[in-house]
Amino acid sequence: MKQHPYQEPVNAQKQRAGLSRIWHALGYSLAGLRAGWGETAFRQEAVAALVLIPLAFWLGQTWVETALLAASVVLVLVVELLNTGIETAIDRIGPEWHDLSKRAKDMGSAAVLLSLLTWAGVWLAAIWTRWG
Repeated sequence: MKQHPYQEPVNAQKQRAGLSRIWHALGYSLAGLRAGWGETAFRQEAVAALVLIPLAFWLGQTWVETALLAASVVLVLVVELLNTGIETAIDRIGPEWHDLSKRAKDMGSAAVLLSLLTWAGVWLAAIWTRWG
């Protein structure tokens, strides 16, 4: 979309290129992680990740198994951040109850549940393979 030469950009990030764009994007990502840290669920999952990701390198017997163990933990963090983003956007729209808002929040919550089940399944399979 071409912008009129006299019109101010709505989002300055859209005008950046190269390393400047990457640098600013990194700042936005770090701000998102800080915002996520303010959420209890994300904080609990992040603390668990600090233990589980190093444990993945000990438990994994191949690089693929190690990658799956670590990725299943990171997946939970990613989905939790996305769910929090959905909830935040819905809450910005308004505090009143609406069926579509409830559906969006419920689907975000279901995504977190599925990521947690994936994490548990991958880890149980790895533990079973090693000691079962």
